Amino acid sequence: MRTSSSDPAGAIFHGCGVALVTPFEYRGGVNVRVLRELIDFQIAGGIDALVVCGSTGEAATMSPEEQRLVVETAVQLSAGRVPVVVGVGGSDTASVARLARQAAKAGADAILASAPPYNKPTQAGLLAHFRAILEESDLPMIVYNVPGRTSCNILPATIEELAEDSRVAGVKEASGDISQVAELCRRLDGRVAVYSGNDDQIVPVMSLGGKGVISVVANIAPRETTRITHAFLEGNTEEARKLQLRYLPLIQALFDEPNPIPVKAAVNSIGFDVGPVRLPLTLATSETLQALRERMREVGLIAEAAVS
Repeated sequence: MRTSSSDPAGAIFHGCGVALVTPFEYRGGVNVRVLRELIDFQIAGGIDALVVCGSTGEAATMSPEEQRLVVETAVQLSAGRVPVVVGVGGSDTASVARLARQAAKAGADAILASAPPYNKPTQAGLLAHFRAILEESDLPMIVYNVPGRTSCNILPATIEELAEDSRVAGVKEASGDISQVAELCRRLDGRVAVYSGNDDQIVPVMSLGGKGVISVVANIAPRETTRITHAFLEGNTEEARKLQLRYLPLIQALFDEPNPIPVKAAVNSIGFDVGPVRLPLTLATSETLQALRERMREVGLIAEAAVS
């Protein structure tokens, strides 16, 4: 759901944003043709935002030029139909700020900025990092807390302080700690949109005041994942609950190996040749593929065709 200028939280979107995979050519480079097909598929499926160049998009193994190409393609093809949110991450604040500036120049609607991995900054360092990025791009920012990848937890008090800047439009919370999410929502009190960063916690986070999800499973089920969030926002919490539980086994299978290994295999299985994951990631194991096949068949995403 696109939000209006009167939205009290200044949210970029309400509902479901897809953390889009990046299709690669088998000999290197971004496969722009397939990227365009994926974007069309997502928009036709009713997705509320495109989130590109994030963890699921393998941005850590992409050059700045490749990231620019993906952003420009998404902006051009979305043509204002849905907002384009661009992941900007890395251990060097100056390099991340350059990516944020590049996203703004390419016409993105917002950036998704994660804590720096490896460095393990203090909370004061995190504040300085995010503020430096904001100054470089001047785009609205969704702060991304994913300590499982960064080894750095952005505490609710830190986000509350950061949110004093009106350019902070949201938080993607992927700590998996529902108590921390509750404390975050208490502190923000609806002033900033909170999105679940975990597909298995869409309804729990929204029950605390969250505005939706930035989703991995939406790569293969955009319409169904979007419906979970829209049902909740429309007050049909029972439908949202049932859908959350129906897709839970598939969501679990998508994380049997590090993301995006399973989801890229799953996207390939529904007819989009997104190519391989890049090293140091490797192809999904046969056990993972079998589990994906069974879970996708259970929810009607595939018939008997194999995931490959």
